[in-house]
Amino acid sequence: MTHRAALPLLVSLAFAQDQLPRPDRMGVINTGPYDYGVMGPPATPAIVAAADKAVTTPMPAGPFAPDWDSLQKNYRTPSWFEDAKFGIFMHWGIFSVAAHHNEWYEKHMYGADAAWHVEHFGPQERVGYKDLIPLFTAAKWDPDAWAALFRKAGARMVMGMAEHHENFALWDSGVTPFNARKMGPHRDLVGDLGAAVRKQGLKFGLSNHGVENFTFINPPPELRTRLQAAKADLFDPAWASFYNVADRSDAAMTRFLTDWVKRNFELIDKYQPDILWFDNGANLRLLDPLKLHIAAYYYNRARQWSKEVSLSTKFNCYAPSNDDTKQIGSIIDFEKVSARSPAGIRPGPWMVDDPIGSNSWGYVEGLRLVPAASVIGRLIDTVSKGGLYLLNISPMADGTIPQNQQDVLLEIGAWLEINGEAIYGTRPWTKFMEAGTPSWHFTTKGDTLNAIASSWPAGDAVITSLAGAKVESVSLLGHPGPLQFSQDAAGPHIKLPPEHSGTTAWTFKITGLKPKK
Repeated sequence: MTHRAALPLLVSLAFAQDQLPRPDRMGVINTGPYDYGVMGPPATPAIVAAADKAVTTPMPAGPFAPDWDSLQKNYRTPSWFEDAKFGIFMHWGIFSVAAHHNEWYEKHMYGADAAWHVEHFGPQERVGYKDLIPLFTAAKWDPDAWAALFRKAGARMVMGMAEHHENFALWDSGVTPFNARKMGPHRDLVGDLGAAVRKQGLKFGLSNHGVENFTFINPPPELRTRLQAAKADLFDPAWASFYNVADRSDAAMTRFLTDWVKRNFELIDKYQPDILWFDNGANLRLLDPLKLHIAAYYYNRARQWSKEVSLSTKFNCYAPSNDDTKQIGSIIDFEKVSARSPAGIRPGPWMVDDPIGSNSWGYVEGLRLVPAASVIGRLIDTVSKGGLYLLNISPMADGTIPQNQQDVLLEIGAWLEINGEAIYGTRPWTKFMEAGTPSWHFTTKGDTLNAIASSWPAGDAVITSLAGAKVESVSLLGHPGPLQFSQDAAGPHIKLPPEHSGTTAWTFKITGLKPKK
């Protein structure tokens, strides 16, 4: 993920050292919480055109052409997406080996954490990031157990990690030799997970952060000079296209962008993902020809498969007007439930990815978990505003999901077992919440209103947002039979049962709402 708070200093120092310019914003101004592709390759139109020309894979037959008009005319949001509401995201890769700082360990070990790396692994000349690959074993990984856990957690979609900024493909790739089938785990992690997830009846998506690799590693001058003189690690010719540090010429950037497109084509053809997700580096307007090429290829392939699929991207990646509310051919994704995600009901399809850990997206020792009750609250908040909530998990390098993370997932699943009908297949009401104690969040399904209380009410439950409306019936999910209620100018007063199940967020199902005459 892109850690925006740290970007201005890191980026300015890094590009000064490597003589890379900042990406051309083409007049686009960062607004609010958004990141306009600051970690994307600072290409030029000529570089992008050359990269696109070098992609010789034939375009599949179909209605989609690589232009905005065709995309707008032919794209439709998958119907399954509108109903799924909850999915699993993940950060898993070589960075899981060090389990230090966060999933940007590759960047940090050549910068702020260089001394920590030397202390724990050895000098970078001898133990570079590439030398952690054999330690990324996935030796205890059971994709079927993962998929069964995700289903028990109530997820309807799983977004597997295809590639992080580190440029290591977690699939059996014929495009890059730096992949999990040939190195490290020596298995096709993407293929095996996809098969297991689909066996559970879940949708399977893939996240690709790889476009940010070209500018990712920026060692300080002393370390850079040392490695360069020794032709070691970052400057070992055999690993030049893995690190993309030794050669950052226009030709190298052209090859990198061509490779990025080809990797996406390979993921599309080999795994038929239901969602293909890009990180912020793809937001750059200059990259539009490549993004349109990928979109047309993907959607024409999907027509051949008779599948509903979609890209998912950030900010203005597929919003050529640079108005993020006007997406074309993509589902917008927000990073974290916070000031970066919608503050109220947002029309159109969207989702938010949110970490299970408060101090890292990837696994680190001492990962501080967000309590299940808080995750459930974020899920409710997101769905009440019309979005899909993706909970990011942080597996270990050996392929295990720590038990405390599993416990959070299972607690969410237990809550959804009772309250799922207030989440899956729902749509926003006229307002998403009512403040107070308890606060209420609202979702609808047909003529039913679901009012979800943040805590168990003291005395009768009163929902003032329903003042002036007539209610036919009220029930509590997980409790047999209807509840008694009365109505006055303040709204319905619901008599609560003496006993209730669960400890987090209770759903009152309200039917027959009619305006008072």
